[in-house]
Amino acid sequence: MRVGIVCPYSFDVPGGVQFHVRDLAEALIGRGHDVSVLAPADEDTPVPPYLTAAGRAVPVRYNGSVARLTFGPVTAARTRKWLQAGQFDVLHLHEPVTPSLSMLALWIADGPVVATFHTSTERSRSMQLAFPLVRQSLEKISARIAVSEDARRTLVDHLGGDAVVIPNGVYVDAFANAQPDPRWTGTPQAPTIAFLGRLDEHRKGLPVLLGAVGEVLDHVPGARFLVAGRGESGAAQAAEVLGERAGAVEFLGGVSDEDKAALLASVDVYVAPQTGGESFGIVLVEAMSAGAAVVASDLGAFSRVLDDGAAGVLFRTGDSADLARTLVEVLAAPARRAQVVAHASSVVRRYDWSAVTDQVLAVYEMAVAGRDAPVGEDPSSLRGARLLELRRGRGETR
Repeated sequence: MRVGIVCPYSFDVPGGVQFHVRDLAEALIGRGHDVSVLAPADEDTPVPPYLTAAGRAVPVRYNGSVARLTFGPVTAARTRKWLQAGQFDVLHLHEPVTPSLSMLALWIADGPVVATFHTSTERSRSMQLAFPLVRQSLEKISARIAVSEDARRTLVDHLGGDAVVIPNGVYVDAFANAQPDPRWTGTPQAPTIAFLGRLDEHRKGLPVLLGAVGEVLDHVPGARFLVAGRGESGAAQAAEVLGERAGAVEFLGGVSDEDKAALLASVDVYVAPQTGGESFGIVLVEAMSAGAAVVASDLGAFSRVLDDGAAGVLFRTGDSADLARTLVEVLAAPARRAQVVAHASSVVRRYDWSAVTDQVLAVYEMAVAGRDAPVGEDPSSLRGARLLELRRGRGETR
């Protein structure tokens, strides 16, 4: 198939949705499909050959984060030109109610449209404001995907309708086969605990982690905390919270995909202290794939990824004292860590791109089948039946 994928967020500062779009495009290309991606990016930003840059984006506060979006008549013209040139069999939009490229493409689109929804939030003023702009255009969508049950619930509550849940994908073997790095490998006396995330976004939970470090050091004096991610405030926060003990927290800055895999393969524990706004938790799956024991906030999305605590250990969200207690217990119990890691290694296979791509292609085929329905057959009824069939195949009953 000729597949057009639209990402609303800029590739200048990559994030979870951008990585998802990139990996999906490359998985589809690997299956022999002809794929083109449209996304915001500056002219001098390195982008893969299948990506068309739609121009510079502007930072906008959104869902507790900073999203870099592009909009306006010039962007709309570029989007129209890309659609006309692509002549796609199916158009796959990500976050179509975010005021950026996906919304513009939905307005212009004519043909089978698949939409993936990533956002998870109980209340979204942004979605409420955007809904009138896309209400009629949402009828163009042939099939909807949500990356998690939390994202599906957000979609249902804010926009109505329903979606099949297809998770974010991970190249599991790339992490499972990563070689540990001696710089980050722990010992029984000096175990290593890793955190990855943007340091200047409060919801990523760095303050929660820093609040737990002192208590962990009281019980495990040699523990090292390895913090990877962009942001300028981390070291200052650590010094303020920990004083002379701030040296136990090492800030690695942004890391490459290769170094991320090596880091996760090296550490004893990966900690995910996020406080909210998470619809899935892709880094948990990456850590599980690499063989790290995961300790995570008991957010609904994280709990589901961790198989309700069987593939990781959960602590009370936002509670530094409970995080410290949990880390001390996990570090003192190598047999428990091994049990959690063994269960996680089997769970992660459901998130491998080989499985996820099969499911996405099934949705594409459903969307195209709806377009090609015989005369007299209601395409919406056909799509509904095929969606139900797909969801039953995934074991979903809602």
